[in-house]
Amino acid sequence: MSKLNRKILVTGSAGFIGLHVCKRLLRDGLEVTGVDNLNTYYDPSLKLARLDQLEGLERFRFVRADLANESELAGVFEDGEFDTVIHLAAQAGVRHSFDHAGDYVQSNLVGFANLLEACRHGSVKHLIFASSSSVYGANKQTPYSTSMNVDHPISLYAATKKANELMAHSYAHLYGLPVTGLRFFTVYGPWGRPDMAYFMFTKAIISGEPIKVFNAGNLFRDFTYIDDIVESMARLVEKAPEGDPTWDGKRPDPSRSLAPYRLYNIGNERPVRLSAFIQILEDAIGKKAIKEDYPMQPGDMEITYADTRELQQLTHYKPVTPIEDGLRNFVAWYREFYGA
Repeated sequence: MSKLNRKILVTGSAGFIGLHVCKRLLRDGLEVTGVDNLNTYYDPSLKLARLDQLEGLERFRFVRADLANESELAGVFEDGEFDTVIHLAAQAGVRHSFDHAGDYVQSNLVGFANLLEACRHGSVKHLIFASSSSVYGANKQTPYSTSMNVDHPISLYAATKKANELMAHSYAHLYGLPVTGLRFFTVYGPWGRPDMAYFMFTKAIISGEPIKVFNAGNLFRDFTYIDDIVESMARLVEKAPEGDPTWDGKRPDPSRSLAPYRLYNIGNERPVRLSAFIQILEDAIGKKAIKEDYPMQPGDMEITYADTRELQQLTHYKPVTPIEDGLRNFVAWYREFYGA
């Protein structure tokens, strides 16, 4: 690990991915400051329980702050000089964006703009930020490549993530801020988010309640286990991008630039059909689901399927966790945490 990357700021540190990333960075001997606003999009007690996993660890400091509040964010940067910033805080969820547009504008756009300014003035050496597979939107050609055009989002959430990528590139170009964007593909595992399908299905099956199966189970998701996500991210910390001198503005590749900017997919490369996923989850729980069929939902994509070859070439790592093992681990955590 480079000496330039000894102090790291992780936004969204009380979130699912944030918890696991912080744990890994601390194990690597880094000094980590975590920031979260602990909002009520889902049960804050789960976020507080995640924080409990971190707050007793050496070299970890937590600050409650809202990135959309400039003064609160400025206070975070005044208290620490960060070599690297890992930005995971966001208003998540596709369906929530249908009726709560303002939440996404404030968190994903205003908050990110404030963070970019803070990184610029704080002389941050590497900003890694979370984008989403949702940006692929109406695209039908798979596997999804970061070189594809992504100008047709089908949800406001996806549109804000695409906007983040463009905002980040402008700062890389104007101010030389090295930026890496990661398009996450359906991350799952222990301490996961309650609004995700695998979490809701587990809760319903254990409780004997019906689950909603959309499009007759004919949806495919590139489920990526949290440990595989974290391993890839830990290897990225010291790999700040440089400008690509071969980039051609006449044939622009959106995944790279003359500026120090790169985009990568971070996924498993093995899409699983929803109906098969439910069966694997039933086996992990030891109980059959009560299924209710629903039509395809607005904002949903039929398939997510990542092309991660470039990330693998950079990090020399490929996800290794089978969906069967990952779901068993999640179910075991769920039973222990909720006493189910």
